[in-house]
Amino acid sequence: MRSVKAVFLCLTLSFAAFAQVSVTTSRNDNSRDGQNLNETILTPSNVNVNSFGRLFSHNVDGYVYAQPLYVPNLTIPGLGTHNVVYVATEHDSVYAFDADSKQGVNSSPLWHTSFLGNGVKTVSSGDVSCTDLVPEIGVTSTPVIDTNNNTIYVLAKTKKNGKFYQHLHALDITTGQEQPGSPVLIEARVKGTGDGSVNGWVYFNPLTEGQRPGLLLLNGLVYIGWASHCDNTPYHGWVMAYDENTLQQTAVWNSTPNGGLGGIWQSGTGMAADVNNNVFFATGNGTYDGRKGGDDFSDTVGKLGPPIGHHIPLTDWFTPYNQLYFSDNDIDVGSGGVLLLPDQGQGAPHQHLLVQVGKSGDIYLIDRDHMGHYRANNNNQIVQDLENAVGGLWATPAWWNNNVYFGGSYDNLRQFTFDPTTGLLSTSAEYISPTYFNFPGPTPSISASSDSDAIAWVLQTDQYGSGPSILHAYDATDISSELYNTTQNSARDDPGGAVKFTVPTVANGKVYVGALGRMTVYGLLNQ
Repeated sequence: MRSVKAVFLCLTLSFAAFAQVSVTTSRNDNSRDGQNLNETILTPSNVNVNSFGRLFSHNVDGYVYAQPLYVPNLTIPGLGTHNVVYVATEHDSVYAFDADSKQGVNSSPLWHTSFLGNGVKTVSSGDVSCTDLVPEIGVTSTPVIDTNNNTIYVLAKTKKNGKFYQHLHALDITTGQEQPGSPVLIEARVKGTGDGSVNGWVYFNPLTEGQRPGLLLLNGLVYIGWASHCDNTPYHGWVMAYDENTLQQTAVWNSTPNGGLGGIWQSGTGMAADVNNNVFFATGNGTYDGRKGGDDFSDTVGKLGPPIGHHIPLTDWFTPYNQLYFSDNDIDVGSGGVLLLPDQGQGAPHQHLLVQVGKSGDIYLIDRDHMGHYRANNNNQIVQDLENAVGGLWATPAWWNNNVYFGGSYDNLRQFTFDPTTGLLSTSAEYISPTYFNFPGPTPSISASSDSDAIAWVLQTDQYGSGPSILHAYDATDISSELYNTTQNSARDDPGGAVKFTVPTVANGKVYVGALGRMTVYGLLNQ
């Protein structure tokens, strides 16, 4: 009897360990859909103010713009096995915390790595003449983790002796120590006559280039994208690829080599990628001459193929007919991140689709195999163009079970449906949240147990810099039904000072929220 019980216990523990999910990249996966389909603990029936709330918080040394990342069952030298949550800050720090407890040894970080010291400092808002990030700029983007080699890749901005630098760091996720060859200095140049060029070359400028989109790990390469600080020139949209093992730069692409601007920022969401190693992204305002056979692609949804030599080829793109108007009026196509929909069946009208929304609030549903390029008078070359359908997006939509969730600025959260038979989105929202969101609007995260018990989680950061953020939970089958928000018991559940573009991470029965100098963990109470 004991042996049967032992076997049953072993199988139970093995299943529990197997069921645990990792969150190792921006928006959970390279499709950037924001969904965790293995959440069996948190459900619409138990996420309410009476049974769900703040469990504990950890103080950190700066603003947290990066999405918290999560790795379960990790052995930390000298400290045993832990579920670990990783937090990066604008004070050029990376922290590893126990994800479930703040008791005993877990009251302190499992490890903490700072990229400062020996004269190295963070870059200030004054240095870049921009108050978009205050008061300092260090690690802004969401890192990426490879659990196969136990490495977290982080992009840090620093200064020393009046000079400015950006470095790609590779840290051991069990110790926080630099891996061999780390860090590597970010440098690049491409041929061109664009803004800031010298003798026919456009050089990467570590001061003016702002690195906001989450890092992308794809086919052994770490992809990094750049834009600007407050559109202060000269800057361009850059994409660079680095070998994840050697950290050597393998390839580079520039969005406007013979013009200017065209930044890749996507309000923090990482560039997306498909199973064929294509990279998808959107650019901001600036020079566009793609319709004339040129190489400048501002206000464009682009597709990059695998590197060829030291070059990353732009293999397809879509640019809206009103690009010039958008550019002249700072209505970035690329303020929102790209969402790749799941591959459709062989009989579907379009097997590979993406959704993208920028500041205009126009929803673009695009065939990833035939993106349509540019048409002068309309956008009829793409699958669907729903103009002014939602508030402008400084965010990325989420996907679950043929639903797409849009968190527009100065709008409510809106739930559209997708019809796999027609291959189209509903022309208007099927459900609307009771909450109205000011700037910048939220990026939703979805937790579910496959196709049931789905919850849409968002962070309301309307009072950026002057008040707390608010964590909301809605029934994802009908977001007009709110399950919980932190103001229902603010004394217990306050997440801390709001930081725009922040995204909650849901993993294994807990929700992780970054804020101003704090990371807070939510879960079921009294367990």
